[in-house]
Amino acid sequence: MTYVQSAVLGIVQGLTEFLPVSSSGHLILVPRLLGWQDEGLAFDAAIHLGTLAALLVYFRRDLVEMALGTDRRLAVLLAAATVPAGLAGLFLGKAIETRLRSPMVVAVSLIVWALVMWIADRQASRRRQLTQAPAHVGWLAGMAVGVAQAIALIPGTSRSGITITAGLFAGMSRVTSARFAFLLSIPITAAAGGFSALKLLGHGLDPALLGPLGMGVLTSFLAGLAAVWFLVNFLQRRSLLPFVIYRCALGVVIMWMFR
Repeated sequence: MTYVQSAVLGIVQGLTEFLPVSSSGHLILVPRLLGWQDEGLAFDAAIHLGTLAALLVYFRRDLVEMALGTDRRLAVLLAAATVPAGLAGLFLGKAIETRLRSPMVVAVSLIVWALVMWIADRQASRRRQLTQAPAHVGWLAGMAVGVAQAIALIPGTSRSGITITAGLFAGMSRVTSARFAFLLSIPITAAAGGFSALKLLGHGLDPALLGPLGMGVLTSFLAGLAAVWFLVNFLQRRSLLPFVIYRCALGVVIMWMFR
C-alpha cells in the first residue's frame, strides 16, 4: 500500500460513508478503475477509525450533553435503535458478506434504494419542513430508523441513505433525518472499527504499513468531517434528488463494467 493509494481510498471512504451514495459501490469501482488490489483488513480498520473521529468531532456537543445526562432520553433512544443493526450484523453479517458482496448486488441496491429515497424525498417536499433537534425525535420514528440501519448491511444500500430515507418516511425533516442518522451511526461505526482492529491484532501488523495507514486515518477523517458538514447544510436548502440521480448512474456504470 502506498501513501497515494491510502490517501485516495481514505478520501473516497470518508466522503461516501456519509453522503447517501454507498461506500461499497465506490470501493468496488475506484480500485478497479485504478488497477489497485483490495487493501485488506488493516486499511478497513484505519478508515473506520478516521470516520468515527469525524463523527465524534462534528457531534461533540451532542455527545457531551448525553454524557452529562442532559440528553439522557436521546442516549437511550440511540442505544435502543442500534440494537436491530447489531443483531443483524451478529447473526447475518457473515452470510451477507459471503453471498451478497458482488458488483451486481451493489449495482441493483444502488438503483432500487435510490428510487425509494426519491419517493421519501418527494413526500418530504410536500409537507412543511420543521427542523427539530435529534433529542425531539419520537421513539417510533427513531426505532424505524434503527431497523432501516440493519438493512444497510446489504452492499450498495448506503447506511446514511437508508437511514435518512427512513427518517423522511417517519415524518422528520431532511436535516433532522440526517443528524439523527449520523448520531445513530456512531455506535455501529465504533463497533465495526473495533472488530476490524481486533482481527488485525490477531493477524499481526507490518510496521511498514503504519505510515500509509496513518494517511488513511487522516484523509478519511478530513473527508468524513467535510461530508457530514456539507450534507447537513445542503439539506437545509435542497432535496436529495442529485444523490438519487448519481446513485442510479453509478449503478448503471457498475452493471456495465461487471457485465
